[in-house]
Formats: sequence, C-alpha cells, structure tokens
Amino acid sequence: MSPTRNSRLIRSFADLAPHRFDPKRPVVTLFSGGLDSSYLLLRLAKAGFTGIHAVSVDLGAGEDMDEQRLVAEQLSVHLHVIDGRDMFAEDHVRPAIAAQAIYLGTHPISSSLSRPLIAKLAMDIATGLDAWGVLHTANRSQNTLRRLNGALGLLGWSGYYGTPYDLDPVGREQKCRELEEAGLVHMSKRIASIDANLWCREFESGVLDDPEEHSVPEHLYRWSVRDETVADESVEIGFAQGVPVTVDGTRLPLRRIVDTLNHRAGAHGIGRYSGLEHLSGGQKVLELREMPAATVLLGTYRHLETATLAAETIREKMHLEQIWVREALEGRWFGELREAAQSFIESCASRVTGTVRWRLRPGTCETQSIVAGSPRYVRDREDWERESIRLGG
Repeated sequence: MSPTRNSRLIRSFADLAPHRFDPKRPVVTLFSGGLDSSYLLLRLAKAGFTGIHAVSVDLGAGEDMDEQRLVAEQLSVHLHVIDGRDMFAEDHVRPAIAAQAIYLGTHPISSSLSRPLIAKLAMDIATGLDAWGVLHTANRSQNTLRRLNGALGLLGWSGYYGTPYDLDPVGREQKCRELEEAGLVHMSKRIASIDANLWCREFESGVLDDPEEHSVPEHLYRWSVRDETVADESVEIGFAQGVPVTVDGTRLPLRRIVDTLNHRAGAHGIGRYSGLEHLSGGQKVLELREMPAATVLLGTYRHLETATLAAETIREKMHLEQIWVREALEGRWFGELREAAQSFIESCASRVTGTVRWRLRPGTCETQSIVAGSPRYVRDREDWERESIRLGG
C-alpha cells in the first residue's frame, strides 16, 4: 500500500516508512495495553523508531497497569500514564447525563465521550515533546477511528495523525504471533475487544462479531454480576442544578457516585445493554456493555427533569439530545453544533434539582419517591381539582 500523498493523515503502515520521518524524533501513540496498540508499538520499534511515547489515560476502569508496563519495557517504549478520571467525570460524563446521551434509545454512549478527552491529552503530550505525530489503532470497523481523527482535526493538531489499520488491517493471528516472538505471550489469550472507563465496560469483536449469534462470556462482566447474597434495597440519588451530588444523603464527587452505583446497582444484575451502532458508511456493528450507574443516573435525571420542566421544553430538548449524541458519536465533540446543543441542555439543567429513591431488585429498579426542588407535579388530585375550580380554572 503506497503512502497517503499530500496529507497529514496516517492510514497505512506504508505511511509510517522511516524515510518519511526522523526516527529519533518523538512520536506519540495511544496505548490501551490491548492487542492492536501493542502491535503498533512493535511495528514502530521494528521499523527503527526510537522516540516512541505510549500514552495511556486512566479513566477509572480499574484496570491493572502491570501489563501495559510489561509491554512498554519489553519494547523499550516511553510510557506516560495520565490520570483523567476527574476530567472525564466532570467534563464528559456530567454533560452526557444531562443530555440523556442514549444512542437511538438502545444504549448509553461511552467511547464517544472518552475519545475526545484521550485525543486532547495525547495531543498535549505530543505538543510538549515536539512529536511529529499522534497515532492510534482504531480499525475501519470501529467508530473510534472517526472520533479520534475528528477530535484531533477539530483541536487543530498540526502534525500527522491517524491509524495504520485503516487501510492495512492485520489479522489477529499474525499480531499474536509477532508479539509472542517478541516475548509478549499473554496477548493471545484475549477473545474480545474490551473498552472500559468509569462509566462503561464495553465488549465487541472477536467472539462477539455476529449479531445473529452472540453471548458475552460471563467472566468478562465485572460490575453487573448479580450477588445472590444481596437483598433488595433502596438507594436515593440527589441532583442539584442537573448534577448528581448525593447518594443516600451523602455528598460525593461525581466519580465516586458513579463508582458507588456501579457496584450497588450492579450487584442486582442491573445495567446490561446490547445494540447495533452504525459505522461511517452506514453498516452496523454489534456492541455489548455493562453500565449499572448509567441506568440509575440517567433514569433519575429524566424523572427530575419531567418533574421540573414544562412538557414542551422537554419535547424540544429530546430532539436536541439526539443531535448532541450524533455530534459526539460522529467525532465532532469539539464542534460548534454539539456546543450549541449543550448550551440549551445546560439551560434546562439549571432547574433540575431534587431526589429520586429507587428500589433495587434482581435485574431491575423502580422508583419509590420523586421529590423535586421546584415541582410541577400534583400531590393530591382532589385538593388540586377543588382549588382549580375555586380559582376559575
């Protein structure tokens, strides 16, 4: 495959030919510790690049970093681990809750939220290093490709960027074989692609490719495994001006609230989703995920929103919610249309204050109490009817 001409976009391994770049000058790669990102580091090292900087962003998935360190040491790569947990929670999850960011009614979005932050943090590292490029490892069948490329483009990154897997897909067996030859034998044990952050654990590819026959191996789940010893329980979530602030009356930062609910709601088997999501050409791919906290927080927000906003306002907001989701999903998180939709959503969120108490049961949750700060609801219909008549309504 010939290099991509007259473009800053990297789309194939031929585009990474050493004669095109100074092999000693830094290059930044996004690194998850998975098969694709590890193989890219191997290919760069084999090609003679010596200034390889792998950037791993901790978004609260609770993953063990030992494997990433092992890969970096084995391939003599500089590893940068960035703590992005609070930034992700406050700048990406918080607005997604207010936007009711659910893809076509099937599943809450996740990687659409994380990729813009990862791209920005990697670009900051690359700028500081005076790197010639920012590389990632999304495949053509992954929506991550246009989200990362879109974010880097909209952020104004002036160097090279992209993924060599776009035009040069490499088979799983070949990647495993070459990594094993380099001493990284643990890679062949992976049976699916897992993308995880504090908001979601997502599974795709491998044994989960076929929508007509799929089942997530139970050992992949962590948060939503039902604990038979846990009895039905109640949990109360408090919001202030559209932001989750309390669990059972205790004030917590958003990251802690999400973590708490992932474990409490997840212990009841709550929060599993499956859905087909479109690629840039319109084809659909299967994605499965576990998101216990999202189930409860998105539901809480909608109930409080319904209790505090006029019906017509909510109808208009629901239209803008899918615009917001579309722009995030298509890689335009930093675009003006998502930001404009966000402004309307935040205006609505300023009125969303109150609490919702949920009853958590095996596989489901139901409301027990909805208390709004400035409610529009009627608490006693007969009293309301008499008062309405008295006032001439």
